[in-house]
Amino acid sequence: MAYVINDECLNCGACEAECPVSAISAGDSKYVIDADTCIDCGACEGVCPVGAPQQA
Repeated sequence: MAYVINDECLNCGACEAECPVSAISAGDSKYVIDADTCIDCGACEGVCPVGAPQQA
């Protein structure tokens, strides 16, 4: 299962920099994860200050 970023996202960009496969990008109001690219590693979840990335 791919990760998704919930509405708690602060748009800080920490998750984008940590993603080893570049599955995360800036969206309109929060960062988003491309489910087809996500390898479910959890790196984004570990660096997010508010726990916005969650397993879908």
